[in-house]
Amino acid sequence: MQIQGGLVRDSNWIVEVEALSGIKVSACYQCKKCSNGCPVVYAMDYQPNRLIRMIQLGLKEDVLRSATIWVCASCETCSTRCPNDIEIAALMDRLRQASIREGKVEKEKNTPIFHQTFLSSIRRNGRVHELMMIGEYRLKTGDFMSDLRLGWEMFKRGRLKLFPAGVKGKREIREIFKRSEEKEMQ
Repeated sequence: MQIQGGLVRDSNWIVEVEALSGIKVSACYQCKKCSNGCPVVYAMDYQPNRLIRMIQLGLKEDVLRSATIWVCASCETCSTRCPNDIEIAALMDRLRQASIREGKVEKEKNTPIFHQTFLSSIRRNGRVHELMMIGEYRLKTGDFMSDLRLGWEMFKRGRLKLFPAGVKGKREIREIFKRSEEKEMQ
């Protein structure tokens, strides 16, 4: 690790990222097709191509603390447009996981909570159960009132169900989560 011009650089980080994600980040030559096609780039602090360049330069702290990894909609437009077949959307997901694991979440603080409650709902029910997920999210953020009127209207119209719908293959879904966690531990 070295400090250069006020930036902390970890020259080994790109090797770690590529090994953990299986994504060849070093293949990016900054054509900017990912950023030009991104539908949410306006809300990002760093465009996707710039974030990849930051990984190449070893700017681990800046990447893991960025809002970009949380703003990414994982729509895969960037991955589709990449001439080097870099799975940028998958990379963003790995970076979100690393940010949570290392406690680097600073911007978009409620987004990681939403991310975790969303996945928790899928693990528990085999699919998202909106009412339970929203309840868990509100408990974790402490924001109980902001969407109360909207939630009530959705409930009255049958858009929010009291109980989760039955899903086939719950055991298989839980197994996917288990294997994913085991792979992450390696």
